[in-house]
Formats: sequence, C-alpha cells, structure tokens
Amino acid sequence: MAISLYDVSVASYLQTLGAVAGFLEKGRAHCEANGIDTATIVGTRLKDDMLPFLFQIVSVAHHSRGAIEGAKSGVFTPPQPPAGLDYAGLQKLVADARAELAAMTPDEVNALEGRDMVFQLGERKMPFTVPDFIMSFSLPNFHFHAATAYDILRQAGVPLGKRDYLGAMRMKMA
Repeated sequence: MAISLYDVSVASYLQTLGAVAGFLEKGRAHCEANGIDTATIVGTRLKDDMLPFLFQIVSVAHHSRGAIEGAKSGVFTPPQPPAGLDYAGLQKLVADARAELAAMTPDEVNALEGRDMVFQLGERKMPFTVPDFIMSFSLPNFHFHAATAYDILRQAGVPLGKRDYLGAMRMKMA
C-alpha cells in the first residue's frame, strides 16, 4: 500500500498538533503552579536573533492548516501573527487548526496530489508541486517551529520529555 498525501500531511500534522496542545497545557499548568505570568512565555526567545514563542506557535498552525489551505488555493505566504494573541489565544489557535484538519477527508486532501502551487514572499515566487511543497517545505518548517516552541517551554522549566513532543503515535493495533 502506498502512502497517501493525506497520511504524510494531515495525519502527521494532527499527531504533532496534539502533542503541541499537550505541551502548551503543561506549560500553562507549570506557569500557574509557579507564579509565572504566561505573557513572559509568549515573548520568550531561545536566542536574540530568533522569533519568540508566539511566532513559533503561529507558525505551527500556519504550516499545518495553512499549508493545506495554500495547497487548495495554489499560493502559500508567510504567517502574519494576529495582534494581541496571549497564551490562551495560542492554545485556541492550535485547537482550531486541529479541528479544521480533523474535518478534512483523505479524498479531499489526496485530490491535491497533482496540483502546482507557489510559495510567495513579497515579489519572490517559488514554484512547487503540492507533494513537494508539503514534504520539502511545510513539514520541515512545521517541525522546526513545534520543536522550537517545545524548547522554549523546556528552557522556562516546564517538565517536558520526548514523549510530550511525539504525541499519540499511529501504532498498529493488535
């Protein structure tokens, strides 16, 4: 059996988005238990030249739900973080991305297989096929931003482990 576009995109996004939702909740609980204002987490960066936690979570949603939307429309552009998002708003953004992706059917996503699309950054346009965009651009960016968000929470003292990042694996049922 061949692996479908749905399997490599939506199913993978959902696994990691579930993990992100879980470690965001652990981060919130840690902040509450330790008297840490979640607003400090939202603005935290791993390094001065990196974008903050807020951008990492916005990018997780954008490189999952937004990637499929871009595949459907034929154009994907960089994320524009909504103004005023707080920690709870970031949690809602992830929940909304999960819900929208969970509502997609394999047939709907697999129908995008032969299509062309463009990543557009200002006037610059990078042409892709939908599968190449998903596999070589969207998924690597998605995991980069999810891992960076995880790392920011770990740096802030949130007790997370590898299983928190992996999420619910798709194991063979006996």
